[in-house]
Amino acid sequence: MTYLLGFRNIQKLWRSTPCFELGLATSPVSLFLGVTRNQHRWLCVKTTFPLNSKAINLLVAKTRTLKEENDSSRQVSSDHYFAAGAAKKRAHLNNNLQQRDHAVSRKRGTIEVPTTPLNSEEWDQLKEDFKGKISFEDKVISQMVRNRSSVDVAKSLLAWVAAKNNGIVGYNLLVKYLYLCVYHKETSEVIDVYEIMKAKYKCLETGANSILIRGLIHSDRWREALLRLEEIKKVTIPSKKNYNDCIQGALFHQDVNLAWSLYQELIDHNLIPLLDTLKAFFDFGKHINDDHYSNKLLDILLYLRNNQMFPGESLAHSIKTWFESIPGRQWKGQFTTVQKSGQCSGCGRVLESIHLSPEEYEFLKEKIMRHVIDGGDQYKKTTPQELKRFEKFVNSCPPFDIVIDGLNVAKMVFKNRESQTLLDVVSQLAQQNLRLLVLGRKHMLTPSSQWKKDEMKQVQEQADCFFADNISKDDPFLLYATLNSGNHCKFITKDLMRDHKACLPDAHTRHLFFKWQQGHQLTIMNCLQRSKLAFQHTFSYDTVVQTTGDSWHIPYDEDQVQRSSYEVPTKWLCLQRKTKTSAPC
Repeated sequence: MTYLLGFRNIQKLWRSTPCFELGLATSPVSLFLGVTRNQHRWLCVKTTFPLNSKAINLLVAKTRTLKEENDSSRQVSSDHYFAAGAAKKRAHLNNNLQQRDHAVSRKRGTIEVPTTPLNSEEWDQLKEDFKGKISFEDKVISQMVRNRSSVDVAKSLLAWVAAKNNGIVGYNLLVKYLYLCVYHKETSEVIDVYEIMKAKYKCLETGANSILIRGLIHSDRWREALLRLEEIKKVTIPSKKNYNDCIQGALFHQDVNLAWSLYQELIDHNLIPLLDTLKAFFDFGKHINDDHYSNKLLDILLYLRNNQMFPGESLAHSIKTWFESIPGRQWKGQFTTVQKSGQCSGCGRVLESIHLSPEEYEFLKEKIMRHVIDGGDQYKKTTPQELKRFEKFVNSCPPFDIVIDGLNVAKMVFKNRESQTLLDVVSQLAQQNLRLLVLGRKHMLTPSSQWKKDEMKQVQEQADCFFADNISKDDPFLLYATLNSGNHCKFITKDLMRDHKACLPDAHTRHLFFKWQQGHQLTIMNCLQRSKLAFQHTFSYDTVVQTTGDSWHIPYDEDQVQRSSYEVPTKWLCLQRKTKTSAPC
């Protein structure tokens, strides 16, 4: 048989075959309707009403492609507990095992997708060899999407399907073929499929509209992408990817006002813009000299600061290039690091302190007391009576210098006896004349192979101790004691407090909590030599976009480092503006 040379030739596939409408309970992903005795007939779908949200979400999920696998060999730059990449390094062995198992299971469910177009007989043979339980056609097109197969190979599949099904191609195949056309930038094919879909369907679901937006933005019909965006708005709020594509298209076609209007619309929907969107604005700004445009770019940097966002390496380069391209401003940028003291290695300036102001500290303390300790779920793990007993105990003691999560610390050395590990930590800190509080559970006082009576007695001689019921969760106790002791007090635990951070009411409070946590949480770096325990330094500076007017310091993510949500970047973009010096007399 002959292959389709373009989608203009597939008009015959729609002929005069009757169209069936989907009922309200029918998913638009159902591309064929059962007839009798396991036989199926492919149907064209005419949508005459808005699709329900569940159906839309399902089809969107079906039409999206899988993300590429993460490279397990990526490098990390630091071992600090909150440094970008540290969590990935700690979990390296477990992840390798999980990835290996996942690769085995994925291999069992795949089809060897052809790399060249097949004729009808070859497709027949491939289907005959297929042993899967799902539709062969759906499986093949999905695999093609994952493999980013060529448009010609996909086109041969559609031609074979059309020949076998009275000239009808299912909706799912059509949408995924459209995706491949967009991915390979086959603009003419995108336009052809677009025309067919407009002719045959009264409205399209969100997934197809999203693909069409991306496919149209670089064509001479790019403004029709805005019509697709409006169609999405009738059903749901467009995604940040939808806005990104439309903004990229507007900038590509020099419509700056439209691009900023779409950006503001995105922000008004409380969507977080893609870094690619921000990069597009900075890249476009290199070619124009406009103060209004420049001020909007500076607003983007302040948006990053206020939302604790970090640019990627590519965006950081675009920001640097834009600053250095501003006529007459004499900005100079460099990529650098920040010393433990908080001093920039590039320019020597000292960055903003991570320590909270007295007002910020009292604000955070009140929020934690209300939302975590008084309003949290701690009573599921303890009792009001025990919490009152603890509050009375803490208030009767002078402020502590360090609060220790005793059970957590005791388990830090796998082969050590737990009471011995706890005693080693307490003894080393006590030698520095620090006032210590050890939080533990009552079972730690019962002699066992892990808990020696004489070692626990030595712990109690060197530190104040509070032993809660065995069912109690000690995180609220640790937070209460640390905050009640004042801004100087630090705490030791491996717990990252993410659940408690999530209880806080807004982004500003959560940022203050993370800032306080980075400046107060101590971790043990070396647990192998009992006599030489090393505590990791806490950050002295705030990892956030910051400016003094004639300087900018922007933390950014390196491309080869995977950062968890509770970690911060270790690389910085330092930008300095040369100031005019007065002429000598």
